[in-house]
Amino acid sequence: MGLTSALNTSLNGLSLNETEINVLGNNISNAGTTGFKASNASFQTQLAQSLSFGSAPSATNGGTNPEQIGLGAEVAAISADFSQGSITATSTPSDLAIQGDGFFILNNGSTGGQVYTRNGQFTLNAVNQLTNSAGQQVMGYGVDANFNLITTGLTQLSIPLGSLHLAQATTNVQVGGALSPQGTVATQGTLQTSVALFNNGTHVAIANNGSDLLTTLATSANGASLFTVGQTITLAPTKGGQTMAAKTLTVGAGTTVANLETFIGDTLGLQTGGAIPVDADGIPVGVSVVGGQILVKGNRGAVDDFSIPVGSMTAGGTTVPIAFTPGQVANGESATTTFTTYDSLGTPLNVRMTSYLESQSANNTTYRYLLESPSQSGAAIAIGTGTVVFDNTGKISSNPTAQFSINRSTTAATNPMLFTLDVSQISGISSTGSTLSLLNQNGTSPGTLTSYVISNNGVVNGAFDNGITRTLGQIALARFPNPQGLVQVGGNNFTQGIASGLPQVTAPATFGAGTIQAGALEQSNTDIGKNLVDLIVASTNYQGNARVISSVDQLVNVLLTLGR
Repeated sequence: MGLTSALNTSLNGLSLNETEINVLGNNISNAGTTGFKASNASFQTQLAQSLSFGSAPSATNGGTNPEQIGLGAEVAAISADFSQGSITATSTPSDLAIQGDGFFILNNGSTGGQVYTRNGQFTLNAVNQLTNSAGQQVMGYGVDANFNLITTGLTQLSIPLGSLHLAQATTNVQVGGALSPQGTVATQGTLQTSVALFNNGTHVAIANNGSDLLTTLATSANGASLFTVGQTITLAPTKGGQTMAAKTLTVGAGTTVANLETFIGDTLGLQTGGAIPVDADGIPVGVSVVGGQILVKGNRGAVDDFSIPVGSMTAGGTTVPIAFTPGQVANGESATTTFTTYDSLGTPLNVRMTSYLESQSANNTTYRYLLESPSQSGAAIAIGTGTVVFDNTGKISSNPTAQFSINRSTTAATNPMLFTLDVSQISGISSTGSTLSLLNQNGTSPGTLTSYVISNNGVVNGAFDNGITRTLGQIALARFPNPQGLVQVGGNNFTQGIASGLPQVTAPATFGAGTIQAGALEQSNTDIGKNLVDLIVASTNYQGNARVISSVDQLVNVLLTLGR
C-alpha cells in the first residue's frame, strides 16, 4: 500500500472539506434570504484496511485487538435545518410568515405542478392574484357565491381590491324605545267621507259594491265624468302630519270604483284583516262605498291620523273635485319612527313603524305596531302588523320577534325581501310619553372591496367600504413526513422528493400545521457566528490534509534520492 494510500486519504479529506466550505458559504450568502433554511454537512468514515483481525484470549495469551488503517472519510449527508427562523414585522399586509411547521403552496405555472416555500413575500399582481416575485400563484381554499369556504380542493387565491362590489340585504331589524302604559287607549281611527258620487249614465248614486266604471263617475247625476280612459290618477294624501309618497292609477275602459277604493287604501297603507280591531261605529278599516259616498276608515293611533285634502288627488294634472270631510280623528297613545332597510341589490327601502296603545288589563298592556313602506313594489305600502304585550313590570311577555316581507317584484332584487323585526328592547315603562327608534339593522348599501386582513388561521377577510366583511379565501399549508427529503429547486422553493413523503395539505393551525402571521416575514435561520467558526475549522482541516500530501511528497522525494 505504501504512501499512496495516504495520498488518496488526504485527497478525500480535501474534497470533504471543500464540500463543507461550499455548504457554509451557501449558508452565509443566504443569511439575508427570506425563509432560507441553512444546511449542514455530515461525514462518515470510509473503508478501512485490516492488517490483523486480532485474536481471542487463551490460557497463555490475553488476546490481541484488530489492526486497521482507515482509508479516509466520505459525505454522509447534507441536510437542511428546518428550525424556525426569526420573524420580523413589515408594513405590507400580503407578507406572510409561518410560525411552526408547514410550507406555502405555489402553483408553478412555468413547468406545471406545485412547489413549496417558507418565503411568504407575496404581492397582488395585475389581476389581483396573490403571487410571489416570480409570478407563482399562492394556492389555498376558495369561496362559493355566498362567501363560504370550499375546502374540497385548492385554487389560486384572488383578492379583487376595487373590483369586487357587494351589498347585503336586511334580514334583522331591532327597534327600541319606551311605550307608555299611562296614555289613552286608542278607540278610533280616522274616518273621512267623500261628497256624494253618481253614475252619470244611470243618473243614480254609485253602488255600494263599487261596480260602477270610473269613466261614468260624476259629482252629480247628470254631471261630467271625472275620469277618462288613459288618464293617470295621482294621489298624495297626508298622514301623521306629513305628505305621503304619491301613487298612481291608470284609468282603463274596465276600471271601476272598486279599483279606486283599493288604490286609496293601498296609498294610505291601511292595515286590514281579522287582527285589526273594529271601532265602536262598526266600520272596519278600509275603503268602502255607503249610500253613494266613499268612506275611508283608518287605523287607530294619533300618529296614523290622515287626511285627503282637495288637490291631493289629480287626474291628467287636473285636481279631481272629490272632497273628503273628516268624520272623526284617530286617537290613542302612539309613537312612530322611520328607518332604512336594504334589498339584495343594496337599494335603500324606507320603512315607517307606528305603534298605538290597543288595550289594557289588570296585569297587561298591549300595543299594536304597524309597518309600511312606500318603497315596496306595487301600489300597496302596508307591510304587516303585530302586537307587543307588557306585563305589570313593564317587561315584554309576548314573542318579541316576527317576520315581515317587502315586495320587490318589479326589481331585479330577491323577492320578497324577508326581515325579522325584534322589539325585545322596547320598554313598557315611560314617564315622558312613547318613543320608538331603530337600534340596528344588518343591511348595507353597495360597497367596494377596499382592504383585507389575513388571520392566524390563514383566512383572508375582505373589508368593504360599506362596512361589510366577507371571507375571500384561506391560505393552505403543506406538511411532509420527512421535510429533509425535499428537493431544492432554486428561488427558495422545494419540490416533493422521493424520500420526503406525500404532502399533507391542511389549513393553518390544524393537524400540526403552524399559524400564519400577516404583515411579517420569516428570516433566514443561518447562524452567522456558528457558520464562521465552522468555516475556520473546515479551513484548518483543509490545510491539514494539504500538509499530509506535502509530507508524503517529501518522503517520496527522499526515496527517489536513495538510488543516486
